[in-house]
Amino acid sequence: MGLIHVVFGQPSVPVLGEAIAMDEKMEGEILCFEDDLSVGPLFILDTKEGQAGRKQFWQQLAGIQPQPVVENEAGASVQEAAEEPGDADRFRALKAQLKENPEQEVWIWAGQNARDVCGYYWLVSQLYDFAGRIHIIYLNNLPFLNEKGGVFYPTHLHQILPKEFLKAKKLARPISLAEYELDGDEWHRLMNENAGIRLLEGGKKIKGEPTLFYDKELTAQSGKEFVKAWRIVQQVTGKLKYPVMDQFLGWRLKELIREGKLESKGELKTIRDFEVKQPGENTENSTAG
Repeated sequence: MGLIHVVFGQPSVPVLGEAIAMDEKMEGEILCFEDDLSVGPLFILDTKEGQAGRKQFWQQLAGIQPQPVVENEAGASVQEAAEEPGDADRFRALKAQLKENPEQEVWIWAGQNARDVCGYYWLVSQLYDFAGRIHIIYLNNLPFLNEKGGVFYPTHLHQILPKEFLKAKKLARPISLAEYELDGDEWHRLMNENAGIRLLEGGKKIKGEPTLFYDKELTAQSGKEFVKAWRIVQQVTGKLKYPVMDQFLGWRLKELIREGKLESKGELKTIRDFEVKQPGENTENSTAG
């Protein structure tokens, strides 16, 4: 029976897949959790209400109007039934697999970034019953070789060459009972704190910040002339040690426009569809645009 390799986010899947193909000891399936838990609401995420609130947050980011939920006779919401399986469904399937196969082992891969660390906390808080079979490979502050043979310190799994993963697998170790307890508590703290965004401060230390955390920087990067929104987002992320999702920063730009703190032209869809500038001045140019 092969391993179950867990990653957080699609970009990690192809490189890890290549690495697994190189080493039969790593043979197994890759289970990818999609939600980026480093942004948005986490409050009571272990309940249906919490999950619905989170889904609404992603719809807001994507500019989708929430659909009214209609219940069918069985009491299940029709909207949910028609949708793609989410992380909660993937987790239920994982748990069922672990119960069915007492020999099954799981390797959780995490890079040094808030998304992976928050994902790890979420998972570990629910896997206590399978202690001894769940392993962690946390690649924090570890040197790897890049394509040119130079040493670098990756923050994300997708930055690592497939053959370099084969060294990393030696770090796989079972999650300890103390970690289940402490890291499970940490997850509950994060849920209760319910910050707008979560940043990694080093190690596994996550610090919550308000949703408005990057607004000042986004405003500062906007000038008196119209500039494409994606360029502003790029300038802000370029300054950060750990990058933040473009979609999140794009949503913040739209909120700043809505609040009158920035002006825009173009359609407020993706960050490639509109331009922004600071309010006032050059009004004749902006009306012409």
